Amino acid sequence: MDRREIALKTLTRTNIHIQKTVFLLLAVLPPFAAYVLFTLYPNVLSIYYSFLDWNGIGEKKYIGLDNYIRLFQDPVVLNALKHNLILVATVIPITLIISLVLADLLVNRQYKENKFYKVLFFFPNVLSLVVIALIWSFIYDGTFGLLNSVLRVLGIGGDHNWLGSPKTALASTIPLYVWCYVGFYVVIFMNAMSAIPKTIYESATLDGITSFQRFTKITLPLMSGIIRVGMIFLMLNVIKGFEYMFIMTKGGPGGATEVISLYMFNLAFGTESLSQHFYGYASTIGMLIFVLLVLLKVVIDKVFSKDSVEF
Repeated sequence: MDRREIALKTLTRTNIHIQKTVFLLLAVLPPFAAYVLFTLYPNVLSIYYSFLDWNGIGEKKYIGLDNYIRLFQDPVVLNALKHNLILVATVIPITLIISLVLADLLVNRQYKENKFYKVLFFFPNVLSLVVIALIWSFIYDGTFGLLNSVLRVLGIGGDHNWLGSPKTALASTIPLYVWCYVGFYVVIFMNAMSAIPKTIYESATLDGITSFQRFTKITLPLMSGIIRVGMIFLMLNVIKGFEYMFIMTKGGPGGATEVISLYMFNLAFGTESLSQHFYGYASTIGMLIFVLLVLLKVVIDKVFSKDSVEF
């Protein structure tokens, strides 16, 4: 092989390497630029805004840590955080338990070949947030609501204003959250359970293990990783989401359904008057939400700190 052939092969390899590099850059740069522009940059700006007294449009005034001092003295923040923690403590375990039980029934019982149930459970996830909120507002309507109608038929009341009473407003939103998320996690858990080798269950059956023991000692440990991920995403949705509260109750009555993300939204955009927009303070609350999410993520990681079982 003469020098010309060697040089030609080297040049060909170089051109191929350059083409691959250019292709990778063209494939990666647009989404990375979009991430920096629409996600990273606004979040970094929020840190800066949290030190300002600003309505979002007018003159910015640097006030140091005043927003953070106000944060810990604001009774609305404490009330909203309490509501968020109540939702986290109820919605997450209820949703995961129901989803796991239903997924196990559908995978390991006579319904395992029927895809109709997957579609049925997943149906709430294809509806818009507004439609879901309106459906549940009708269910809880104090006069013509479905829940009160059923209670009247059963002869146990039926005239309660579920969303209009401070005692029941927050509790009434818990079934809404569970209904929205159960279907999604049923499908996810069904797919995860279907991936577990049948030989594991067959060996356990030969050892005389019961269905309950199979679920608690085999299925759950093998699915600890996916359960952990599901718990994290549920936590994010429950804490960051405020759409249902905004549409159904506006945080009322009397702040009974005020959650931290809704309070942040109302501070930044909730009124027509710019003088009532507190963009800087809203950014400070955004920092609080970020810290809260990180802390809860650490707690979840501690709960699932043991190495996950592999198969």
